Amino acid sequence: HGGDYNYLAARLGWLPFYPQFNANSIALVEQANAKTNEEAVQYVVQQIKKGNIKFAIENPSDPINFPRVMFVWRANLIGSSAKGHEYFLKHLLGTHHANFSEQNDDLKTSEIVWDENAPEGKLDLMVNIDFRMAGTGLYSDIVLPAATWYEKYDVSSTDMHPF
Repeated sequence: HGGDYNYLAARLGWLPFYPQFNANSIALVEQANAKTNEEAVQYVVQQIKKGNIKFAIENPSDPINFPRVMFVWRANLIGSSAKGHEYFLKHLLGTHHANFSEQNDDLKTSEIVWDENAPEGKLDLMVNIDFRMAGTGLYSDIVLPAATWYEKYDVSSTDMHPF
């Protein structure tokens, strides 16, 4: 299953995944009572080996692993960039959607905990920073303005401008 490969990639450090663990990263550093970064890393590694800390991707249906706040900067995440727009609306935002498909029970994960009834509405707050009012802005809780290329006087290094 594709999800199992994502779990493997996150576990081996090939793919970033946030939240990373089923524990608060700040609380982990405090629990480690470490004087250096290396000591904190060793504490986390030991806790993972003992099974006290799990990767968040291992059980995405557990509420402790839900992404609660999302900042979207100059991207149409909920619109054209989302392949599976209906699933974003249903499972991430918990709002109206046009998902009429049935869940395929033949495609179950073996590494990731499988939940028959996937949770809906995992996100508590979505902030959109963009100069376009695209699909993401329409579903965001907070929309902040961003400067367009006409409002900037310096050179920009992104591919989002015509100059």
